[in-house]
Amino acid sequence: MSSPSTKCNNMVIEDIVLKLYEIGAVKFGEFKLKSGIMSPIYIDLRVIVSYPSLLQKISDLMWDQISELKDDVLCGVPYTALPIATCISIKHNKPMLMRRKEVKNYGTKKVIEGVFQSGQQCLIVEDLVTSGTSVLETVNELNKVGLKVKSAVVLIDREQGGKQNLTNNNIQLYSCYTITKMLNILSKHNKIDSSVISKVNQFLKDNQNVKAKSTTQQQTENKKRLSFKERSNLCTNKIAQQILKIMEDKKTNLCCSADVKTCQEVLDLAENVGPYICLLKTHVDIITDFNRDFIVKLQEIAEKYNFLIFEDRKFADIGNTVKSQFGEGIYRISSWAHITNAHAIPGPGIIDGLKQISQQRDGDDKKEQNNNNNNNRTVNHGLLLLAEMSSKGNLATDNYTKTTVKYAEENNDFVIGFICRKKLSSAPTLINMTPGVHLEVKGDGIGQQYLTPNKVINENGSDIIIVGRGIYRAENQAESAKKYRDAAWNAYLNAIN
Repeated sequence: MSSPSTKCNNMVIEDIVLKLYEIGAVKFGEFKLKSGIMSPIYIDLRVIVSYPSLLQKISDLMWDQISELKDDVLCGVPYTALPIATCISIKHNKPMLMRRKEVKNYGTKKVIEGVFQSGQQCLIVEDLVTSGTSVLETVNELNKVGLKVKSAVVLIDREQGGKQNLTNNNIQLYSCYTITKMLNILSKHNKIDSSVISKVNQFLKDNQNVKAKSTTQQQTENKKRLSFKERSNLCTNKIAQQILKIMEDKKTNLCCSADVKTCQEVLDLAENVGPYICLLKTHVDIITDFNRDFIVKLQEIAEKYNFLIFEDRKFADIGNTVKSQFGEGIYRISSWAHITNAHAIPGPGIIDGLKQISQQRDGDDKKEQNNNNNNNRTVNHGLLLLAEMSSKGNLATDNYTKTTVKYAEENNDFVIGFICRKKLSSAPTLINMTPGVHLEVKGDGIGQQYLTPNKVINENGSDIIIVGRGIYRAENQAESAKKYRDAAWNAYLNAIN
């Protein structure tokens, strides 16, 4: 279920997309872009200066994306974004700077016009982004006069590498919508046919990583990968801190998936692999003889071997329902699982619902401790979002993944990372965990697609491998866990070095 603000934003976006098409700001055919590549779609937003109400609506929507940021000044990329930046500046009393594209050969010969102080933080305002070159050119000039840039906001992300190019220069991109979303809206209203959509989608697929023709002093593309210890010190969530510390102390980035069906099988597996893992992942709803004594024993083993418990519940309902699923019922997951996970399909409300139970549980634990001489265990929580899946034909597509990352970055006090195939966010506090890992096998014949530990950790930038059948079906579970632990840890050492 979408929140009222999300529904409102979607309506505004739809109105803007249709109006831009109506006034000819969006065209389909063959066009050469600034990046030099030929495109079947061309977006020319210069015309919006002749439509004041549309210009204001676009400016308001862009402001909604960055209203919580703490930038001192803003600067529009010349020339199309200048009227947008002006509208934002006037309506929200935010000081504005202007960058000259042609430097005067008389007077002060300034490139950056306006009043500012060295060391201030500047927000970049741009109409759209393809490779990010125009934004980076502007950032370069701002850097030269001592201004810092951490964020840029655009109306449209053309999904062609601009976001990653800006990330490589330590700039977070905020966009109102993507080309894909625009196509969906135009198709819904019968403005374009399927052949146009196919042509544009193929173009986007063939040009996903357009290289920027500029870099900045802020470039971080070759920045050294932080160690788990360094990242632990940056986390505000206690579970994120704890798991990264366990990984560093035990020298393991292995999570074992206990996909077995009896309490004793789980306990035996935990005892066997405990010394080699940082996490044990449970599927409590497939256990046929579940009881509360089982949970107590599992917690004791977790404390004995210093690992955390991750209940792979995959919550996917509205916020009010997941509150009951997490905190109540026969399993009372919030009372013993340090980590759980959820799909982002219902929207951010699912995060809010689970977070409310986590906060409530924390308060209940403290009361119980005071009443029982501190004999009860306090369970803090962290949430993982399912951003990608390892099964063939899954529906976790690119737009879904991008939205999931956005939710995580906006809620990183509770969301500690992702279930994913590769590193998805530059935020060092978010942990990437990858399932479908095997030392040798590439597939199981029923949809699972396996990756090797080195591929996942060293090449794809993930942090933790999740292994199930490769360990619990092994003749010697402990020996198998040790092999996976060593492979994943060596891949991590290679990555940070």
